[in-house]
Amino acid sequence: MKKISVLLIIAVLFFTTACESYIEGYDLSPNDPTEVTPALLLSTIEVSSFATFNGGVNRAASVFTQQLEGTAEQMKDVANYVLLEGDNVNEWNSIYTDCIVECNTLIDLAGDANPYYVGIAKVIKALNLSVATDIWGDVPNREAGLGIQGEAFFSPNYDAQELIYQDMQTMLSEAIELFNKPASDNVILPADEDFIHGGDVAKWKNTAWILKARFANRLSKKDSGGSADKVLEYLGNLDANAADAMAVFGTNSSELNPWYAFNNERGTYIRMGAYYVDLLTSISDPRLPFFCAPDGAGAYTGAAPGSENVDASQTGPVYSSAASPIPLVSLVEAGFLRAEAEFRKGNNGAAATAHNNAIKASVIQITGAADETYFASQASETATSISLAKIMTHKYVALFLQLENYNDWRRTGIPALTPNNGPNVENGGVIPVRFPTPQDERINNPNATVNPDINQNVWWAN
Repeated sequence: MKKISVLLIIAVLFFTTACESYIEGYDLSPNDPTEVTPALLLSTIEVSSFATFNGGVNRAASVFTQQLEGTAEQMKDVANYVLLEGDNVNEWNSIYTDCIVECNTLIDLAGDANPYYVGIAKVIKALNLSVATDIWGDVPNREAGLGIQGEAFFSPNYDAQELIYQDMQTMLSEAIELFNKPASDNVILPADEDFIHGGDVAKWKNTAWILKARFANRLSKKDSGGSADKVLEYLGNLDANAADAMAVFGTNSSELNPWYAFNNERGTYIRMGAYYVDLLTSISDPRLPFFCAPDGAGAYTGAAPGSENVDASQTGPVYSSAASPIPLVSLVEAGFLRAEAEFRKGNNGAAATAHNNAIKASVIQITGAADETYFASQASETATSISLAKIMTHKYVALFLQLENYNDWRRTGIPALTPNNGPNVENGGVIPVRFPTPQDERINNPNATVNPDINQNVWWAN
């Protein structure tokens, strides 16, 4: 696994927690091209993006989808559906200040002379913008991150989510065109400072195609057949260079995997969710001991919603060890995207094949070995036995600790989760389907589309 550069130690402090104390001192300004190179800027953007996908927003979303359970302090509030406008200010600021602003800066800094850097910046910008709009709905988009151009952009307007999705697809298409240019068109070529793909633009191009498929699939409730056609079209462009895009971490204290760091710092706050552990147990899933650590009695247990059971299992070693990488965009996800799209098109045989292959790929990747007994029971669907529930449930199992689970659940209602109904639950006992607009935006941006209603679906989920 690639080692995170010493130059990024300050930026990697984002990984330990979303709390303010961990981000004080992150004052490196990348806006002076005489001091900051495209290489350094790309590294810092990627590090901040790793935090976005493995920080406070994803912790809360993983509790809402019951892969995890909040058992103490602020995570207990999350488990009780207490979600306030001040809870995710840091995550919002990280997405916009440390990712989207810096992607814009990298695009300008690299310019026409370095299309590969520009293409990578566009992919990462789309990736971060998708988190913002999927969590908060209408958000700054076309005017986001342009404050460096002057006062006119200090209070960016908000764009409708439908427009944002169109723009994200455009960004990815532009990136693919840039990746198709010859290496000789670049003055500087990305290399090891690119922690995700090591400067391999063929891999970046495939990542862009999978993201295009992800975003097209998100619109299944808006245009079921059309979105499925787009998913299959985009996935049809993948080639032998396709590889997982991973968030990577190191073993130094400032580079640690954020799930590992959070568990170490706040060991009682989060436990495995009972629904998820029970599901894997019921199907004898060989990934259970990789996703889930043994509890004090050596068993694999989850905490039920509202139980505050701090004796249940913590997250397991595969994604929660000190330097464990975590998927951002993966081939396993692409397999399930293909399965769902084929199913929605009525191509049940192709859907079953894609579903079976995705399960097998995930099991082999996580455990290091095939499990023929498990494959026979869970990855042997046919045209007559495959269903959307099976596809989405197995995707939920495979994409452990990934934000896509929350997006899929809001879109499909699968798995069918029973909300927390404990005595301390708020929000009417309803699992939140969006996050409230952060208070800094409400206070400081007069153009903010303020939405405090966490029970109101985002556009694509209606």
